Amino acid sequence: NTMETVTVKFQKDVLKKIDKTMKEHSYSTRTDFIREAIRDKLDDLDRDELIKEFLKFKGSAKTKTSDKRLREIREEAYLALCKRKGWGP
Repeated sequence: NTMETVTVKFQKDVLKKIDKTMKEHSYSTRTDFIREAIRDKLDDLDRDELIKEFLKFKGSAKTKTSDKRLREIREEAYLALCKRKGWGP
């Protein structure tokens, strides 16, 4: 995996918040923090897309989807994301 350089500009108040959060969570550099934040956002978007895929079928059944079933669907989506990302056992 080769890396490419990307330049990003932030407002000073955003950088102050990044620096404060970095210290609170023991990040050594802004780059590490920003890199992980972007990975997390991409993972969130992947998870949201999987949930949307599962929920497409919500209205197709003749019975109403319960809150319990929606939680199960979210869990299934999370597990599918973990499998897709190679996380877990």
